[in-house]
Amino acid sequence: PVEQWKDGKRGMYLAVLEEMDRQLGKLFDHIRDTPALRDNTLVLVCSDNGPEPGAGSAGPFRGAKGTLFEGGIRSPLIVWGPGLVEKTKAGSSNETSVFAAIDLAPSVLALTKTAPPAGGSLDGENVSAALLGRGESARRAPLFWRRPPDRPLSGGANPRPLPDLAAREGEWKLLCDYDGGHPRLFRVTDDAGEKTERSAERPETVARLTAAVLAWHRAMPADNGPALPDKPAKPKPAAGIESE
Repeated sequence: PVEQWKDGKRGMYLAVLEEMDRQLGKLFDHIRDTPALRDNTLVLVCSDNGPEPGAGSAGPFRGAKGTLFEGGIRSPLIVWGPGLVEKTKAGSSNETSVFAAIDLAPSVLALTKTAPPAGGSLDGENVSAALLGRGESARRAPLFWRRPPDRPLSGGANPRPLPDLAAREGEWKLLCDYDGGHPRLFRVTDDAGEKTERSAERPETVARLTAAVLAWHRAMPADNGPALPDKPAKPKPAAGIESE
């Protein structure tokens, strides 16, 4: 019960979840009980990225909110639509499809047979089949991230410099500095905790993803991350397993 956590950040977090569950329950009941809505409504519930330290937990994933490790960028997505989602998939989990919130807009446009706005382009891709449980499709293009510019260091008693940029392409994920230095490569399909650094094994993958994420970063509006106080020198990662 929330009462046992009534004090502190975690208590506030649990209280918000409890109230959200209560209010969403009312919405779902209304949709179920309204014939005009029941069979043509799709609800997508996606959390913010990464848990706030002291409130939630990233479970087996490394990092937390504000980092580019999996614990800071992975978000659960719940898709609910009694008349639209494949009935055999109700209550199941899809841990294969990789996409981001930018893919939701083109997916919803496709589901509603709505033309995208004229004169512009969308960064996302149509993954509506995965949303409806009719396959495990994923986006084809890589995904890129850069850290919040005001958070150069990890927390804790011994803060360490955080990666500035990240790229995900298929099974591989790369993290590096703004200039491409200090690259780290993980096969996140079988190492979601990002424990085994593999850049020495896949130099061509490191080179390709580094070039791609740097090109994306330069094409984005500039932030003030590089202008903030210098970060401590980054130590060389230990072979095999690297801690934060």
